[in-house]
Amino acid sequence: MKRMLAGALASMALLTGCGALQAADVDSDAGKAPSADVGEARKDLDKLEVKGRAPKTGFEREKFGPAWADVDHNGCDTRNDILKRDLRDETFKPGTHDCIVLTGVLDDPYSGKTINFKRGQDTSSDVQIDHLIPLSDAWQKGAQQWAKDKRKEFANDPLNLLAVDGPLNGQKSDADAATWLPPRKAYRCAYIVRQVKVKTKYALWVTAAEKAAMKDILSSC
Repeated sequence: MKRMLAGALASMALLTGCGALQAADVDSDAGKAPSADVGEARKDLDKLEVKGRAPKTGFEREKFGPAWADVDHNGCDTRNDILKRDLRDETFKPGTHDCIVLTGVLDDPYSGKTINFKRGQDTSSDVQIDHLIPLSDAWQKGAQQWAKDKRKEFANDPLNLLAVDGPLNGQKSDADAATWLPPRKAYRCAYIVRQVKVKTKYALWVTAAEKAAMKDILSSC
């Protein structure tokens, strides 16, 4: 069930430059977006406002609240919630009520690789939590007009978060769909479906190039 959430809700579930990996050409259906979600995303994309990027002036990570806040008040910070959701075979730090993930295995949706996660080692950066809609991208497409609490909610919303390959997350940076897509083509439909869901939920706009890229991917799903 947890894997279905990471790949399906990550079904919706969170153009790539280079970084081509052999796993990117895998034709597996794993992570494929359900046809009903694709149809809904096509309709929702047509409803999103199309505008140019606002200036990035004033953007700071702190404008979206403290990193990985416990917004759902379950006693665990958001980062550990997402690791717990998206990894398999997890182990937890004793005495934390299964909050702090120590180890686990990620079936990375972006590359198709299997990545071992171990907290506190250099390899822990191999798994990072991606904002499918990057915070700075959101800032330039509507979020700078939001109240502080809404930005905090956005930054910690599980719909917009996905455990992924760390280097690929760094490569993506704050790019939108016009300039970056997961190298694993089998996941691109699910990636765009989920991005559209996030943008629809928070009424963020898209640029013309971004909409065209999203529409192109959805047309091939």
